[in-house]
Amino acid sequence: MSRGEARGAGPRRGESFGVSLDGAEVTAYDGDSVAAVLMREGHVSWRLTRHGNRPRGLFCGIGACQDCVVTVDGVDGVRACVAPATPGAEIRSNGGPSDG
Repeated sequence: MSRGEARGAGPRRGESFGVSLDGAEVTAYDGDSVAAVLMREGHVSWRLTRHGNRPRGLFCGIGACQDCVVTVDGVDGVRACVAPATPGAEIRSNGGPSDG
């Protein structure tokens, strides 16, 4: 196997479970963050800024900024990059466009 070739059959994932993303049932996996679920579903932006309606999504990935905030199970302002996806969670983006 050459240095550039991938090994194995792809990424290892935990057990799958369902979550609701803007009302649609989607698959998440043990170990996923909410941001991972959003990104896998094709969302690169999931909220708009208050001033100028500029799209925001995953930026720092470590919970330091507030660009990736979403609503999870009715709680506003959840940082998607550090919030774990949990079985049956209801995730609501806050108005951002999607590529999916």
